[in-house]
Amino acid sequence: MKEELLFCPLGGSGEIGMNMNLFAYGKPGEQKWIIVDIGVTFADDTVPGVDLIYPDPGFIVNKKDDLLGIVLTHAHEDHIGAIAHIWPKLKCKIYATPFTSVLISEKFKEKKIDITPFLKIVELNSTLTLQPFTIEFITLTHSILEPNGLRIQTPAGNILHTGDWKVDPNPLIGGKINSKRLKEIGEAGVLAMICDSTNVFSVGKSGSELDVRKSLLNIMERLKKRIIVTSFASNVARMESVFYCAEKTGRQISLVGRSMHRIYKAAKKCGYLKDVIEPIDPRDAKNISRNKIVYLCTGSQGEPMGAMMRVSNNVHPDVFIEKDDTVIFSSKIIPGNEKKLYKLHNQLVKEGIEVISEENEFVHVSGHPNREDLKEMYNWVKPRCVIPVHGEHRHMIEHINFAKEMQVKYPVRVENGDIVKLYPGEKPEVFDKAPSGRLYIDGSISVEEDAKSIKERKNLL
Repeated sequence: MKEELLFCPLGGSGEIGMNMNLFAYGKPGEQKWIIVDIGVTFADDTVPGVDLIYPDPGFIVNKKDDLLGIVLTHAHEDHIGAIAHIWPKLKCKIYATPFTSVLISEKFKEKKIDITPFLKIVELNSTLTLQPFTIEFITLTHSILEPNGLRIQTPAGNILHTGDWKVDPNPLIGGKINSKRLKEIGEAGVLAMICDSTNVFSVGKSGSELDVRKSLLNIMERLKKRIIVTSFASNVARMESVFYCAEKTGRQISLVGRSMHRIYKAAKKCGYLKDVIEPIDPRDAKNISRNKIVYLCTGSQGEPMGAMMRVSNNVHPDVFIEKDDTVIFSSKIIPGNEKKLYKLHNQLVKEGIEVISEENEFVHVSGHPNREDLKEMYNWVKPRCVIPVHGEHRHMIEHINFAKEMQVKYPVRVENGDIVKLYPGEKPEVFDKAPSGRLYIDGSISVEEDAKSIKERKNLL
């Protein structure tokens, strides 16, 4: 029997979120496996009482004796959020760069698991050997610190797994995209590229964090009263921009919300945010005049328990807002969140508060590749095969069409559970199906989609 090189997504293909990908190499029945990323997605109103959903790992749990480890590309929840739920069934090594490692360690601490013996810190742009795989971490740019693409070398050929990325010429914090290395990898030959599809419908380039910083400064210079900025805590470059704008406009800054504090501390611990002003405690910020303070809050998606929602409902113990203040939503309105966000915007506007969002000012750029970014990546890497992931079906089908336009010989469309044989064979193709599904976190336990408790709650809707 000949060796095979396989790829199988268990999450993140056919949806945005919950990313979990498997790679295998070896003779049938003797293959060695690696997991790349292990994320969650957030539940909506259709599953009451459930906050998080993650991929059913059953397929790989059955092969855990042949599992070499979990390799993480970056620290967004849709790539690491399920790790403390799934790892106890696998008990394998975890490989991540320093910033991601800090956030992972905290997840395990909450579960009272000492992960230190299993967590291996990988330096940026370094290489890791897990025979028969050699995995090179390549610095990319994205809306979080330390995003990595992975070059996975095997005896059958090389794979480039992009993770989440964009081409940001001025990322502000962390390195620029390593286009030189990507070109070299392309020249050495890429059997398959597993690629982010999130923004495949968006024309042009996805834009730079530097341009957002300049725009935020212009906006904040004209504002005379209290300013509240709400954004994704994980976007440390955006966080640094708000610190920068506060200092430039002669204001103090205060962080509001657990994840803002958590990410700030993790970034500091890893040597980032060195030159920013010291944030002040929200309790002390109450004593500062309205024109001398900026609050940076969680809750940019209108989450019921997010700091922004509590401030707008006047139930936050330390932060309050009044007529003529301004709230800047420095984030994207994620599809599905429109209803609760517009409700929040309306509530604020009604009370005489100015609302600035991506709808009326330039206050956000995406962390994912638009079509021009994709074009650059394709030209650098020149893959023989492209497998779109990280998208709903409409994104992935559009990405297949894009790959054909870019003259890629073998674009392959997949959904969760599809097993693609990348080698041997004339062309890569889906040849088998792994069991896949979703598990819901109901309180502190994991239950299956069709669990009685979930069904009963759905019936009450």
